[in-house]
Amino acid sequence: MSSGILVVVIVVVVVLVGAAVLAPPYLRRKRLRDKFGPEYERAVEETEDRRAAERELAQRERRHDELELRDLTPERKEEFTAEWASVQERFVDEPADAVGAADKLVTNVMAERGYPTEGFDQQVADLSVEHAATLDHYRAAHAIAIEHADGKASTEDLRTALVHYRALFLDLTNGSHTTHKKDTVS
Repeated sequence: MSSGILVVVIVVVVVLVGAAVLAPPYLRRKRLRDKFGPEYERAVEETEDRRAAERELAQRERRHDELELRDLTPERKEEFTAEWASVQERFVDEPADAVGAADKLVTNVMAERGYPTEGFDQQVADLSVEHAATLDHYRAAHAIAIEHADGKASTEDLRTALVHYRALFLDLTNGSHTTHKKDTVS
């Protein structure tokens, strides 16, 4: 074999080995970025370590896969939608109570869909797998609710919170989930 051909073979082998080593992390990163959207960047910023953030997001996916998620029946969706309309109407006379009711309603919809509701941070982590696009709304609404509890939120802030809760409410009631092994209702 001539030295020119040997060099070409060695270069091809090195390129193939390099691609085999570099492709899986790149593909995993791209998949996580596509799936989690802005939540991917948030996780990277919070951990300041891309690999740790990716492990955290993969862990969220694994936990999510174990959940027994289900879509709302048309009847339940209609009931929740009517309840949401009532919450919005209530805002006119009782803005703070309406925001509290909106938070409770969103939590009830999450529970009905099969999401655990044991704490805000866990709720966000569980929702991030399929509802990452509306998580910033949920975080903003929650932050305003905390400000209100501290006596620092204006009526306009409460209106903004209600709008944020509505974004997640609509996502949860109109969206569907990916079918999981444990699903009993589709």
